[in-house]
Amino acid sequence: MSEPLQIHIIYLMAFGLLGLIFALVPLIIAHLLMSRGARQTMNRAGQFIECGAEPIGDAWIRYSAVYYLYALVFVAFAVAVIFLIPVAVIYDRVFPYRDLVGLFVFLGILSLVVVYAWIKGVFKWVLRPPPAQIKKEVS
Repeated sequence: MSEPLQIHIIYLMAFGLLGLIFALVPLIIAHLLMSRGARQTMNRAGQFIECGAEPIGDAWIRYSAVYYLYALVFVAFAVAVIFLIPVAVIYDRVFPYRDLVGLFVFLGILSLVVVYAWIKGVFKWVLRPPPAQIKKEVS
């Protein structure tokens, strides 16, 4: 093997080892610092959560689809921030008009997400009665 290739392999192995250390050290520290006797594990083996508290109610509840639409709007704005930060850093350095047009096109598409959510009524919070009350009213 040539010397430059050996140096690259050494760098690659060192980088992999550092990544493994950065991944394992927080787990080891958390294991060493965790409390050992505070958990009540008697008759709790079948619980879905492990906090030691008695669960209240059923774990299987229905969530409205509105939550997922909120998540989609959040993702759209998160992607916008990820895109806009580099554009703001290098704006007006190379192609100012092309950057400006690209920025307006991107913000236009992003605003379509907000308009779509607005048309679908995502931003209207309507409280519906629980299913048990609906069944009583029907019968």
